[in-house]
Amino acid sequence: MQPAKKILVAMAFTEYSQGLFDYAAMLAQAMNAQLVAVNIINERDVEAVAKIESLGYDVDGAHFIANSKQERSKALEAIIQKSGFDADRVISVIKVGNPIDELLKITIGESADMIVLGVKGHTDLEHVFIGSVAEKIFRRSSVPVVSYRNEATAAKLRKRIG
Repeated sequence: MQPAKKILVAMAFTEYSQGLFDYAAMLAQAMNAQLVAVNIINERDVEAVAKIESLGYDVDGAHFIANSKQERSKALEAIIQKSGFDADRVISVIKVGNPIDELLKITIGESADMIVLGVKGHTDLEHVFIGSVAEKIFRRSSVPVVSYRNEATAAKLRKRIG
């Protein structure tokens, strides 16, 4: 098995995003790989905005998408800059769609050799009903998947085991 040349990092812009990106950047640095930083605007959120708009409220789905992309691009730029990783080695992708399907399509489209993602982005209750993006990516990915855990999450998991 050869080292990864392109690593996809799935960004959800949570409180753990900087640590997640830093971890992916560390792997990319060690493997001399390029990073593909991906964020998916969930199509369910866009549909919810359209529903609210149809009820007569002054919202606009197109503006929601444009504003979301702009805000997320700025957030990603700040994360990349803070990480110290060479921005020229990062491809940024922000799309609208089903997060699982889009992450898998982008993995193939970008010829990524590895995916790095957080363990979950939903609360435990939501996980019971719909499952986590991470869990579905682990099951369906054609490339190795690395799960990132920050120190607080790792400590909670160690406590459960011990």
